[in-house]
Amino acid sequence: MMLLALELIGVVAFAASGALAAVQARLDLFGVAVLAVTTGLGGGILRDVLLGVHPPTTLRTWPFLAVCVVTALVTFYFHPQIARLRKPVLVADAFGLGVFATSGTVIALDLNAPVYTACLIGMTTGIGGGAARDLLLREIPVVLRKEIYALAALLGAVVVGLGYLLKLPMGPVAILGSVVVITVRLLALWRKWNAPVPRDPS
Repeated sequence: MMLLALELIGVVAFAASGALAAVQARLDLFGVAVLAVTTGLGGGILRDVLLGVHPPTTLRTWPFLAVCVVTALVTFYFHPQIARLRKPVLVADAFGLGVFATSGTVIALDLNAPVYTACLIGMTTGIGGGAARDLLLREIPVVLRKEIYALAALLGAVVVGLGYLLKLPMGPVAILGSVVVITVRLLALWRKWNAPVPRDPS
């Protein structure tokens, strides 16, 4: 139940970021809903495809889709107020990243994936929805730019993987992994940490 609650909160955070991006791109209501659903559920769907879970869990459990649609509607009609909450939205996105990266790792481990595979799947779960959102908007995905995003997700996944190897209780370990992701992501935003990029040839 705790994992489900955390995942639903993460879906809201990601769906809101997708809906806001769609509003800024001047998409119509349907487009906003599509971006919200894609961003909110994309990582989980990709995780299940990689793990051979068919149909994907988020498409078999109606609350996930309902939460995305409601978030899209709220964002569409109240986007000026939500857009002014830039910092809370970034915090929510970081929270979603942490929840999805660690829950994706836990689910992969529960399905007997090797630890290193579970860590990579956890990272992919965290970044998948945002990457799909950016591609639909014809933008270079955030994870391929200089921002510390995928690395934060991978660190949280590794924490969960190490906890599994040490046979620690998965509940507290997943929470710790989420905290690591959120902390690294928010510190990177606050301190403007970026991954190295190539020098300008000119």
